[in-house]
Amino acid sequence: MYFQTGHLYHIFNQGNNKQNIFYNRVNYLFFLQKINLYILPYCDILAWCLMPNHFHLMVLVNFTNKDIAPSDALGENLTKRTYGNIGTETIEGIALSDTLGGEMRSINQSIGLMLRSYTNAINKQQHRSGSLFRKKTKAECISCSDEITPSFIHTSNGTMFLSEMPERQDPQICYSYILNNPVSAGLVKTSTDWEFSSAMDVKGLRNGKLIKREVIKEYGLVF
Repeated sequence: MYFQTGHLYHIFNQGNNKQNIFYNRVNYLFFLQKINLYILPYCDILAWCLMPNHFHLMVLVNFTNKDIAPSDALGENLTKRTYGNIGTETIEGIALSDTLGGEMRSINQSIGLMLRSYTNAINKQQHRSGSLFRKKTKAECISCSDEITPSFIHTSNGTMFLSEMPERQDPQICYSYILNNPVSAGLVKTSTDWEFSSAMDVKGLRNGKLIKREVIKEYGLVF
């Protein structure tokens, strides 16, 4: 994955062999803790959605490398966390044991740590072993310049999209795609019926803390 500051990215991955990565509500909330810990230091999150076997994040990258201060370390017990009105849960038997202290870390490394630490916890919970996620996490730039291999280019004939996937073509399209994903998958009838996305937060039905509302407004994204 290649990231550049000041650009929007669609980050996504799914279960290895399309297997589930979330087995119960606590798992979803636990992964939100991971996003808060490993993604927010580098990015503003504009949209997120956790599905039974995959996840989507739309982010604005503020830092590609960051000094992880000792105060950010995971030595403290973070098995309880509240995200707006999403609820407070205790994750029994799952400890955040990674050590983050006094080192420079890239966003790529942080994403890798997030997925590995979550995998370790789920493997312990499910009495399983091996990979939980696909080997490569995808990060599609949806606002990059030509020099950074964008999903679209501007020509004398207008804008031409290089990707066959519409969710990678435009910030608004990507934003709507992520929030409507549970409806498209047939999991719910309306996007706000799905607890594990930022749709409820955008609609004012929940005061979730992960998304950056000012940035959403700045980019003119609507839902």
